[in-house]
Amino acid sequence: MPAIKKQLLKNMKRFQKNKFVSVLILFFPLFVLGQNAQQISITGTIDSLSLQQILQKVTSSYPTVLKAQEAINSADAAIGLARSGYYPDISGQAGYTRLGPGSKLSIPMLGSFELYPQNNYNAELDVRQTIYDFSKTSRNVKMEESGKSVSEKSVELVKQKLNLVTVISYYTLVYLQEALKINDAQLDNLKDHLAFITKKKETGSATQYEILSTQVRISTAENQKVDIQAAIKTQQASLNSLLGFPVNTDLKVKHTLALGNYGINDDSLVHFALEHRYEMIVAGLKEEHAALHLKVVKVQDNPVLDAFLSGGLKNGFFPNINALTPNFAAGVGLRVPIFDATRRKNTIRLANVEINVLKQETEQTRREISSEVYQNEAQLTASLQKIKQSEMQVKQANEALALAKVSFSSGVITNLDLLDAETAASESEVTLLKAQTDYAISLARLNISLGKSVY
Repeated sequence: MPAIKKQLLKNMKRFQKNKFVSVLILFFPLFVLGQNAQQISITGTIDSLSLQQILQKVTSSYPTVLKAQEAINSADAAIGLARSGYYPDISGQAGYTRLGPGSKLSIPMLGSFELYPQNNYNAELDVRQTIYDFSKTSRNVKMEESGKSVSEKSVELVKQKLNLVTVISYYTLVYLQEALKINDAQLDNLKDHLAFITKKKETGSATQYEILSTQVRISTAENQKVDIQAAIKTQQASLNSLLGFPVNTDLKVKHTLALGNYGINDDSLVHFALEHRYEMIVAGLKEEHAALHLKVVKVQDNPVLDAFLSGGLKNGFFPNINALTPNFAAGVGLRVPIFDATRRKNTIRLANVEINVLKQETEQTRREISSEVYQNEAQLTASLQKIKQSEMQVKQANEALALAKVSFSSGVITNLDLLDAETAASESEVTLLKAQTDYAISLARLNISLGKSVY
């Protein structure tokens, strides 16, 4: 008996080291996912969602996208505000004033005259229009239009980043769903073996060691199932959060893994990415916006030529000072700043600093994109090699399992040897599934790093 217990403990350790789904495999992509999204009233089970459906839902309803779209509305308002310089400023006013004491002028033989009415009434309409402001308004409009372009591309940039997070979440859930199926199949097989060995022991052709070893394997597989189910719930919560569903929604996704290619010559990947990545496009637009801001600053102290017209009804005019009389005033004016306490000079310095900072940010973005593309390409190549190796491993494991079944039927090997072969076959299937999932995620990463759409 001590020898059996010693062998059993050794067997347990061996199987703990060779779990067909390890904790690292289960949780390998989970750490990159966010947990913030709006919720809508959807409950129950949602089956067979495709990647395209999920991406469309996320990119149309996620709060960061909606927030970025509001920036476009803000830019439209800013453009309208800048264009207001082209339009006249019109205002109306009316008033009553009581003056006292009254003053009179007496002239011999002509009588007395009031110098002004004590009750004064006034109603007027004032119009002021800029005739020429030496490009101040036009440059402001161009700058705000440039800001709108930045906001529009920023929306696409937000969607691009959300796409990556969503793709990783989707493929992770695909992997876990399939891993659970493999685990269930292994558990069913182990239980069949246990029933078979139990019957053999009743006839004296099997030992208690074989039964205990099989029970250990079942316990290990059941623990693995608990880990997988917990990982699925965690991943469903992440994906539900992105979709805006209640986090406890039982979400299912289609078993699809993109195993295509990026369709671009390896030598031109970086060049393609620098031309198509929204980060580079936004960086370029920000530089243009800063340059336009500098032009606006340079003309802020330019003269302004405007005209004004005021007309209405008012009393106090001779000869009948109490009668309401139509009146008007019109003219032109030129405002020329002479000294602005060095505000223009320092504002220009700040604008130049902003341009220089944005140039450095553009260069930093260029370097980061180049490095990201190179790393993603390397990971994709490695994943493809792992798929080929895993496919060979699955083939070899299945061939070994077929031979093990024949040998077990012939009595050459024991039940435990057959279980070893079956476990190796299950492990090889999970390894291949992980390699395919890694490849799908790496392909999505590379496509997004190139500025391409993932669907």
